[in-house]
Amino acid sequence: MALTESTMLELGVPAPDFALPDVTTGRTVRLADFADDKALLVMFICRHCPFVVHVQSEIARIGRDYADKPLGIVAICANDVTTHPGDAPEHLKEMARELGFSFAYCHDESQAVAKAYTAACTPDFFLFNAERKLAYRGQLDGARPESDVPLTGKDLRAAIDAVLAGKPPSAEQRPSVGCNIKWKAGLEPAY
Repeated sequence: MALTESTMLELGVPAPDFALPDVTTGRTVRLADFADDKALLVMFICRHCPFVVHVQSEIARIGRDYADKPLGIVAICANDVTTHPGDAPEHLKEMARELGFSFAYCHDESQAVAKAYTAACTPDFFLFNAERKLAYRGQLDGARPESDVPLTGKDLRAAIDAVLAGKPPSAEQRPSVGCNIKWKAGLEPAY
């Protein structure tokens, strides 16, 4: 497994706009759809990555646990499906169904949204406050495949709880670690 860390985008930057198809409904999901939420969690995930497979149950649980809170959640897969056909929309739809995702799961075919967010790995988490300024970017928790660290989502959950309470998350934020985004040939970002 090749390890790639998240870019740790500067806190306070505004959420980049997006309009992507939800693989489960076909509906276009936009940043503006979350205008009434106090927080927005944008996750870059995929179907095949062992790091995502390790945490996918906790990602689904977070969706269920915060379903009645003013937290918008969207998952995005930006991997090149020509090199990773298992990350094609029909397989993402199957993943969302199997895990019971309660949030939109979008496909970023052009990879433009992943670049705008400086997504580097799967999973990669970006949490924005009510003003859509970046409040947290980093790991779900310290659990990794083949580690003894329990999967709890504690880092991301603490950040979500802080933002929902109108407070800034801890400034001590650790990068997420996972597989690199599978960029299309010639589209690899310079970050």
